Amino acid sequence: MITFDARRNPLLTLAATAVALTVLSGCQDSGSAGSAAASASASATVSASASASTPASAAPAAGAFEPEQALAEAARTPYAATMKASTQLAGKDVATSTGRGNFETLFTGRMETRSTDALPAAQAVWMESVMTADGTYVRDRLKPGGAWTKAPRSPDNQASYTGYAKLLLATGPSARKGMEDLGGIPAYHLTGRLDVDQIASVDPRVHRSMKAKGVTGFDCDQWIDAHGRTLRFEQRMEMRGMAGGNKVTFGEFGPVETFAAPTGG
Repeated sequence: MITFDARRNPLLTLAATAVALTVLSGCQDSGSAGSAAASASASATVSASASASTPASAAPAAGAFEPEQALAEAARTPYAATMKASTQLAGKDVATSTGRGNFETLFTGRMETRSTDALPAAQAVWMESVMTADGTYVRDRLKPGGAWTKAPRSPDNQASYTGYAKLLLATGPSARKGMEDLGGIPAYHLTGRLDVDQIASVDPRVHRSMKAKGVTGFDCDQWIDAHGRTLRFEQRMEMRGMAGGNKVTFGEFGPVETFAAPTGG
């Protein structure tokens, strides 16, 4: 987790916390500079063809499907996706992350996280990370000639978006918002509130991080396609009296890919 001086900028401290709570794996929570950068870089992420950057339509879409069947397919068929995420605090976008990774399997991928102009230039963040099967490589893009640093993978940093969708379905009929058109793609909209302890089995790293920051639960919206792949995921929570959240979109789906350790720039 990235550490900032709260006396200089309380919003930045909370921004780092919110980014670290995003439900995407690929980092660990040790205090080293390398794993701290990975925590910010890997936490969030991106989209292209199925990005759904505009709100979902309330009108039913063609191609209706049952979410349970779609999620069963996703659990059987790992995939790669491009992703994009934004982190908000106190009504401001404070960070964005972009990249591509593998889902519903061991998470590997490449990510880049940058702070926005809402934060002072002296405290800007621009981190890049590559997650492989045996470790996480990070570098600080704001340091000229910054070298890649390797940190080991944490054994509990694996998140499952299929698992989140199943948790929402288990909350009852109110979770089923039904079919919607999400950027031209038929999507099933799930919604609900999850207690922090409910996510321990599907996202242990985020569960641990939320507990440490005093977050007891969060509101969640998730849109899945007919193959059970998540198109959009949103979290809304309160941390230390300040409203915050993450919005993540996914697209350009394909077969699982190989992400090798970086060798240069």
